[in-house]
Amino acid sequence: MHKSIRVLRDEHRSIAAVLHGLQHLARAAQDPGVRPEFEVFRAMIYYIDAFPERQHHPKEDDYLFAHVARRAPQVAALVDELRAEHVKGAQLVRDLERALLEFEQSWPRGAGAFAAAVDEYAELHWEHMRKEEHELLPLAEQHLTAEDWGEIDAAFAENVDPLSDLEPEGEFAKLYTRIVTLAPAPIGLGESWRRGAGAAWGR
Repeated sequence: MHKSIRVLRDEHRSIAAVLHGLQHLARAAQDPGVRPEFEVFRAMIYYIDAFPERQHHPKEDDYLFAHVARRAPQVAALVDELRAEHVKGAQLVRDLERALLEFEQSWPRGAGAFAAAVDEYAELHWEHMRKEEHELLPLAEQHLTAEDWGEIDAAFAENVDPLSDLEPEGEFAKLYTRIVTLAPAPIGLGESWRRGAGAAWGR
């Protein structure tokens, strides 16, 4: 297996882990009597913005997608679709940030809107990652040359995945530790969210 394919799949697993955790906690936050730990939401959304949107997707656009489009013009529509999803994903991150800010400022109101924003972003990425792994990568393996893969492998080797950064003092290692420390079970090791005074307010 090419190094870049292994990196891409590993990164997809990291992204999926954060998305699963974010969806789970957004659903848990629907209880108006339990005040969420908003810092864990901020940390998770920071991860989504710092890694998938700023590192992972640009490398796909500039290297993997570019090489596939050049070598296999017949799949241009698929490449264009995946590029468009990257653009939409970046827009949805901004929506997610706004929804979280409104939720935190007006808690317990805003829980439903925040959960909806999380689901919209997550569902886009589940389908996007499926297309990449099951449709694009087989075509890439079929059409790309050894020289193409050398460039792609080198580009992906530069990615630093926050959830697999092994430098204990690195920024992303600290981010991962904060997420795990703050998130309550079964996502992390943090304390259960405490009941607050929001039950009478509704959402």
